[in-house]
Amino acid sequence: MTDRTINSERPGQKLGLLMCVALGMGNMIGSGVFLLPRDLAPLGWNAVIGWGVSIAGTLCLAVVFARLAKRLPEGCAAFTYGAAAFGPGTGFIVAWSYWISCWTVVATLAVAAISNMSILMPWLGEQGAAPAWIAIGCIWFFTLVNLFGVRRAGGAQLLTLGLKLIPVIGAVIVGVWALGSGAAPPPTMAGTEPVSLSGVSSAATLTLFALLGFESACVVSDRVKDPERTVPRATIIAAAAVGLLYLLSCTTVTLLVPLDVLHQSNAAYATFFGRLVSPAAGDIVALFAAIAALGALNGFVLLQGDIPRDLAHRRLLPPAFGRDNDYASPWVTQLVSSGLASLIVYANYSRGLADLFAFMVKVTTSTAIILYIVGSLAALVLERRGTLKVSAGFAAATIAGFFYSCWAFYGAGLEASAWSLLMTAAGLPIYLLMRASAPARREEAPVA
Repeated sequence: MTDRTINSERPGQKLGLLMCVALGMGNMIGSGVFLLPRDLAPLGWNAVIGWGVSIAGTLCLAVVFARLAKRLPEGCAAFTYGAAAFGPGTGFIVAWSYWISCWTVVATLAVAAISNMSILMPWLGEQGAAPAWIAIGCIWFFTLVNLFGVRRAGGAQLLTLGLKLIPVIGAVIVGVWALGSGAAPPPTMAGTEPVSLSGVSSAATLTLFALLGFESACVVSDRVKDPERTVPRATIIAAAAVGLLYLLSCTTVTLLVPLDVLHQSNAAYATFFGRLVSPAAGDIVALFAAIAALGALNGFVLLQGDIPRDLAHRRLLPPAFGRDNDYASPWVTQLVSSGLASLIVYANYSRGLADLFAFMVKVTTSTAIILYIVGSLAALVLERRGTLKVSAGFAAATIAGFFYSCWAFYGAGLEASAWSLLMTAAGLPIYLLMRASAPARREEAPVA
């Protein structure tokens, strides 16, 4: 094993635009969209409006992060954006919280993959040690992929993205065909909730988890070729493309499958294809949904390794966390992060798949949102200082993104928000200890 500095990767180990877009889209298209129609269907038109609210809020945040990425291209966005505006302490706490969200989402996606595979193999849905060990095995398989370098991880992301787009785009195509040929009855909102502020709020909170990850390219800026241009473009493309696909695809499934059928389904897309195409198509789509979760798991394993690596190079974590192997992969950090994710899966599997997934979604969402809140505030502060030149439209998008993030954090619920704040606060003693133990070597925040 060898130590490397932050920017010492060989050119072949860098990510280009296509892989950055695949990283963002792949991390966004995980398990959420395949599980959401069942919960969104009773909300009727509230669900469609909720998608619009979430997509608009996400696009505002994507614009903010794209501009910050162009101005602050070096280092991990989870640290640099907060540190540039508020100092290294804030940068550390935000990076710490985002790191927690990464390995908790790794655990969540492993559970979601097993949940989807249980449609084909029902015994996987039973409580017990065997499903837990299979989920943990998925975590360590993709950890191994990432240990062989960022390019191999990027290649796996491209492959799984292509596979997971098949049911998402296919649902829209099948829906258009079914309506045109009369194979499906005209969509109706009978029996759903009337449009209301509370209904829209509930729908938007549910859809938020499916949109997490648009900032993935920003988090691995040091692994990207020409980050000043590549990262902003990849961020906007990923957020816009996935937002549009979600709105069309999920709404199609929600409208064309009867409400009572969706309510009893644990795999809405599989049910949709099974009813309108064939039962065999439904089984195949269940497999694709599992692949979608595993592809997103691969992307978040990449992120979970780079955040502590960046902090270690800033002397804010022990040097071991910055240690790379011969493939420029932070092997110590990957082992620690995947170990924590594995512990979560094994220790909580007694909850059952559905309860564990619901709890982990809320914790992951509320922890990740801390980066969005601080990133929006950082953009406003840097604009006020004159270091970030912006237009009135950008300022409006930033303010909208900030309020959307705060509202989403509140919508995650008291228990999940409390857990996220508690785990984030646990990093403060580590930061103070590192600052006190090596004051002569500490790095200040990057100059904006």
